[in-house]
Amino acid sequence: MQSRIVARNSKNANGSPTVDSVSKAIIEQLQEDGRRPYGAIGRAVGLSEAAVRQRVQKLLDQGVMQVVAVTDPLTVGFMRQAMVGITVDGDVEQVADALAEVKEVEYVVVTAGSFDLLVEIVCEDDAHLLEMISKRIRALPGVRSTESFVYLKLRKQTYAWGTR
Repeated sequence: MQSRIVARNSKNANGSPTVDSVSKAIIEQLQEDGRRPYGAIGRAVGLSEAAVRQRVQKLLDQGVMQVVAVTDPLTVGFMRQAMVGITVDGDVEQVADALAEVKEVEYVVVTAGSFDLLVEIVCEDDAHLLEMISKRIRALPGVRSTESFVYLKLRKQTYAWGTR
């Protein structure tokens, strides 16, 4: 199991989050080990334990990052993962919002290209995958078509992009 840290920070001129170099260093420390003690992080980035605690809390409160356990779905009983490309008629955002509420959906991406949305789903088995695609996703108002890309093997999964 690895820890996942997703990074964002205070707003810049166009309203997008920014992260200063000290916050990036803290995030990098947590990406290496999400349970690393604040004292150890402080020594690595040149801050006190209390200052690190404050910064981490601020990053969490602002929605800049999350600290979560990331599992390998196969080891916890989810034997099938797939990426589903979805073409939508009408309001893409409305379909994306509906999909974001589905517990099997790991992420939803609005795209430009062949599909309007890309959705990653994690299922218990092929029957669960079939039910998700045919009865849950295709049944949503506005979904015109889907194309499924079943994962055969996961070769790389990393979340270290948050500070580069």
